[in-house]
Amino acid sequence: MAQVKIEQVRKAYGDNEVLHGVDIDIPHGSFTILVGPSGCGKSTLLRMIAGLEAISGGEIIIGDKVVNDISSPERDIAMVFQNYALYPHLTVAQNMGFSLKVAKVPKAEIDTKVKDAAKMLGLTEYLSRRPQKLSGGQRQRVAMGRAIVRDPSVFLFDEPLSNLDAKMRGQMRTELRSMHRRLGSTMIYVTHDQIEAMTMADQIVVMNDGYAQQIGAPLEIYDRPQNLFVASFIGAPAMNFLKAKAEGGQVHLTDGTPLQIKVEDHVTGDIVVGIRPEHLVLNSTGSLKLIVDEVEPTGSETHISATTSIGIPVKLVTTDRVTVEAGETLAAGYEADKLHLFDAETTNRIETL
Repeated sequence: MAQVKIEQVRKAYGDNEVLHGVDIDIPHGSFTILVGPSGCGKSTLLRMIAGLEAISGGEIIIGDKVVNDISSPERDIAMVFQNYALYPHLTVAQNMGFSLKVAKVPKAEIDTKVKDAAKMLGLTEYLSRRPQKLSGGQRQRVAMGRAIVRDPSVFLFDEPLSNLDAKMRGQMRTELRSMHRRLGSTMIYVTHDQIEAMTMADQIVVMNDGYAQQIGAPLEIYDRPQNLFVASFIGAPAMNFLKAKAEGGQVHLTDGTPLQIKVEDHVTGDIVVGIRPEHLVLNSTGSLKLIVDEVEPTGSETHISATTSIGIPVKLVTTDRVTVEAGETLAAGYEADKLHLFDAETTNRIETL
């Protein structure tokens, strides 16, 4: 395993710069996930780490070696792609051992490594089958096994679960975490799915518009998003946002409703209040009046879509079995210590007192 450092890395296609001086420190043995919407630069950055894209500026360091000018095969990395890229005419065992065969590794050593990887991934009974006889999840495990047998310093994953159904994605998330624990390898994983990021990562890098917006542990980012983009992207259902004003250390919504929080006296003017759906509480004495639009019972939770008195859409999640109809008015309170404040102009986080 190896540490990976990304220092002021830029990528431009002609005059179009898509990565703007990104800095990320990926510790030895960590499971780091790059997450963000399509076009944010996460896959481009991964391909640059792999040596599949040239670097326009900055440095990528794997271990103690700057790899900017080192070819992909010499970087001691293994990459698992979104499409499985298996050879249909080869068996599972032959697919997994193909790169070792090309490298002229002795057959006995290839067989041992393939069997060990197959046992880890639950593929032992499928070694003699060809890919067309496997399910999507099994094919993805073969692709991971092909990477494991190479025993690289760094594993790279480019949205490997996006072609699987929801149930299989959940299973594969568990298997990937288990694989990481057993191998102890450095893993860098790209996804647009924030659930994958939250459930698998040791460290998340939230990206948007070619910038690393926030880097931290999953719950750190969930509990303390540093700007409006991170707050809106991380969390499902998404965070609610209400317009407000700050004056004299007090905060009130634009409809005049005071909030039970305080800020520094120098914080004045327009701000945005963020409230996660699970931190709104149905309460007959609550200060927020919500007009119900839709009610979605999921079994363990009830999701209520509503609108505030000034027409702002809001989502509320409760574990209670709520029987309300569209058009009814509900009163809701909130957990004051779970409110998030952001500067309306800079979009950066504002700390409460």
